[in-house]
Amino acid sequence: MAEKRDYYEVLGVGKDATEADLKKAYRTLAKKYHPDMNPGDKEAEQKFKEVNEAYGVLSDPDKKSKYDRFGHAAFDPASGGTGFEGFDFSDIFSSFFGGGFGGGFGSGSSQRNRPIAGEDVFTRIDISFEEAAFGCKKEVSFNHIEKCPDCNGSGAAKGTSAETCNECHGSGQVSVRQNTAFGVFQTSRPCPACKGSGKIIKTPCKNCNSRGYIKIKKKLEVSIPAGIDNGQRIALRNEGDSGRNGGPNGDLIIEVRVRRHAIFEREGNNLYCEIPISFTEAALGAEIDVPTLEGNQKYTIPEGTQTGSSFKISGKGVPDINTKRKGDLVFTVAVEVPKNLNARQKELLGEFAQSCNESNNAKKSSFFKKIFNK
Repeated sequence: MAEKRDYYEVLGVGKDATEADLKKAYRTLAKKYHPDMNPGDKEAEQKFKEVNEAYGVLSDPDKKSKYDRFGHAAFDPASGGTGFEGFDFSDIFSSFFGGGFGGGFGSGSSQRNRPIAGEDVFTRIDISFEEAAFGCKKEVSFNHIEKCPDCNGSGAAKGTSAETCNECHGSGQVSVRQNTAFGVFQTSRPCPACKGSGKIIKTPCKNCNSRGYIKIKKKLEVSIPAGIDNGQRIALRNEGDSGRNGGPNGDLIIEVRVRRHAIFEREGNNLYCEIPISFTEAALGAEIDVPTLEGNQKYTIPEGTQTGSSFKISGKGVPDINTKRKGDLVFTVAVEVPKNLNARQKELLGEFAQSCNESNNAKKSSFFKKIFNK
């Protein structure tokens, strides 16, 4: 079995870290490794569990004190803990079995009342290529968890309140003493009467079925910044699931999907497209219309332009999402050879061909010289 990493190392903090430091480190890592952000990634899932376990210990003063004194051995029943008679392993067991991925670690009184951050909520939104380039406002719908408005999160019907459990006297746990080869150990289990809540609700709230929280569908108008690219995300702070016991709300994370454009391809903040031009425009040079996201723009191509030649119009790309500086528009010309010529047109082209010399077709002349001069 792999050796457990130091909990401080897991969260990337020092032993002198404050409660705020621990919370900030936890939230950052929990978002990074959350299963919803890393679907199917077993390594990320394991790291997510590791982060939750570490925070569950270090965020609780009592557990942290035990960990600082005895390390992981304090939480390993197989090692006999500290070896002291009467040592209480209630918080230790609950940190592994009482919580879950939602942020709760344990069912003890201290853990039950500890502020718990709400989960982040994830959704997607589809926008057009132009909306991504210029920015827009969109309405987004999503489901999230909120405190029940009828009972204000208590779970008890309006006009009533939850009562302290007589079985556990509000602790949420009952104690069990066990005799082992290492001495007498005291462990705690969730109270069967109140299921670890410490409260008995005699008249449940019908709106939330005594849960205290309900899932609702919410709509918000979201500002999409100009220059956003396909796959990028927007975070709306505190619009996720409600926190508990005074904990902060989670965030709403919106993934933006941008539909393809009929003409343009995007690379970074630059736009690329191909424009067909006629044989005579390429040969004689011409002023052509170049499409941009803001409408057509005139551009003069030089005479003798070859197919595949590229030209750049500065500042006609997509704005940078942070600096707002626009990229460039790069277009490539494709010379279209005329088809379905009539007799007169063929006659004129024939005369034109006879009038041409090597200087008019330098690449062709050079190519054959290379072959025959070998």
